[in-house]
Amino acid sequence: MMEGQVLNNAFDVERIRKDFPILSRTVNGKPLIYLDNAATSQTPQQVIDVIVDYYSNYNANIHRGVHTLSQEATDKYEGARQTIQKHFNAAHAHEIIFTSGTTHSINLVANGFASLLTKDDTILVSALEHHSNIVPWQMLCEKTKATLKVIPMTSEGALDMAAYDELLLLAPKLVFVNHISNALGTINPIEEMIQKAHQVGAAILVDGAQACPHIKPDVQALDVDFYVTSGHKMCGPTGVGMLYAKESWLHKLPPYQGGGEMIDEVTFEKSTYAGLPHKFEAGTPNICGGIAFGAAIDYMNSIGFEAIAAYEHELLEYATDKMNAIDGMLIYGPKTDKTSVISFNIEGVHAYDIGTIVDKLGIAIRTGQHCAQPIMDYFKVSGTARASFSFYNTKKEIDTLVEGLEKAAMMLR
Repeated sequence: MMEGQVLNNAFDVERIRKDFPILSRTVNGKPLIYLDNAATSQTPQQVIDVIVDYYSNYNANIHRGVHTLSQEATDKYEGARQTIQKHFNAAHAHEIIFTSGTTHSINLVANGFASLLTKDDTILVSALEHHSNIVPWQMLCEKTKATLKVIPMTSEGALDMAAYDELLLLAPKLVFVNHISNALGTINPIEEMIQKAHQVGAAILVDGAQACPHIKPDVQALDVDFYVTSGHKMCGPTGVGMLYAKESWLHKLPPYQGGGEMIDEVTFEKSTYAGLPHKFEAGTPNICGGIAFGAAIDYMNSIGFEAIAAYEHELLEYATDKMNAIDGMLIYGPKTDKTSVISFNIEGVHAYDIGTIVDKLGIAIRTGQHCAQPIMDYFKVSGTARASFSFYNTKKEIDTLVEGLEKAAMMLR
């Protein structure tokens, strides 16, 4: 596949769809329409081939062997780290820590700060967070007796920035916010939030799991202290992700886990730790996953993130207009400054029932609280249905979704 999939200034979605084998299957006798991309994206053949190639030709443990397979696997794995470094514009490859995913990355940082906080400290978390960016900080506060404060949200599904300014007067040590809300698609003003956090001496962690499939963050330009994401949101496999952290913070934080690879010397009296990034990568890593994560980033860059963002915005506007025409439709979250996610309910119909009916039509959407119960509590709903679009979706698929939603509304009310 050549750089970019844009031909004659048109996004060539049909060509792109041919890269994804799963999109040719049927579900319940209907062509699959996959609109659950915020939960996990699909994987192109180019990445599947990389996974097969690893297990077929050079499956071996890395960093430890002098034999050819080990050296080949090591080169590929560390090459993927450099691919990720370049993509996110980290200053050094050793600022990229491979993890099992966003949740692992957040817990790694939270564990490290357990030795840096006291009962007199305050940390801030936004009201728009996924549970994985709430619970680890609650656990951290239980350990350290630090105080957790919440940046509130508005009725439009955005963060209350005036309230954020007030909370910063408490001189927090840490701030946590997602780049994009998984439940509402809200794009948070992280540039402003990072700058203001640093003005009061706070470090800031940005959860980029929902942002990285749509945009290309530059961690140096953002001046963010920690940035985390998962490979399976970016056309890669599950079980692999990334923590970016400034080198200075990686030296300050203690290791998250002890074991092989993360040590320099071991005696029964004392052990010393290896340098970066190995200090935080105990045990045998997900070697194939890391390599495939790098390949997935290469794949998405071959299409181009500007082209992806423009096409997905077109899908979002098209779907929003079509869905708003359905009687009783309730769409949650901002009308602007959002990515290609629509979280919705239909008056008089339970979200679970909507999901069940459209599944019979071969349409995959997500229903429930989306691991964001505080957002659902704010809107006083038990959950929502969520359709999330990727660059391999089409307007025709959206038309079929709308037909399915109209059918569900007619059957269930």
